[in-house]
Amino acid sequence: VQLQASGGGLVQPGGSLRISCVASGFSFNTRYMYWVRQAPGRSLDYVSSMAPDGGSTGYKDSVQGRFTISRDNAKNTLYLQMTNLKPEDTAVYYCAFDSRGSGRGPGTLVTVSS
Repeated sequence: VQLQASGGGLVQPGGSLRISCVASGFSFNTRYMYWVRQAPGRSLDYVSSMAPDGGSTGYKDSVQGRFTISRDNAKNTLYLQMTNLKPEDTAVYYCAFDSRGSGRGPGTLVTVSS
């Protein structure tokens, strides 16, 4: 089982970024999937989630309306489109099997700074 996040980088406040997570080794289209993040010096934090068929989504209050989760089951890939990014969104982002970050692999660093 592998979850590999990518697509992070440096972006200015107010900017946008899309990160991805490629999954392998399990039936991706049967699992709820989650994005979690860990800011410097902070604990792991839930960001967003999506049902296996994409029909149900959830978001942390502070990203609601700015972030959009999606998935392509044919490509075993989970996405997170982030807009109107803020400095407090700076973190390492991981995809995972639950809100605690279970099963997460290497994350991708998103830095929001001018």
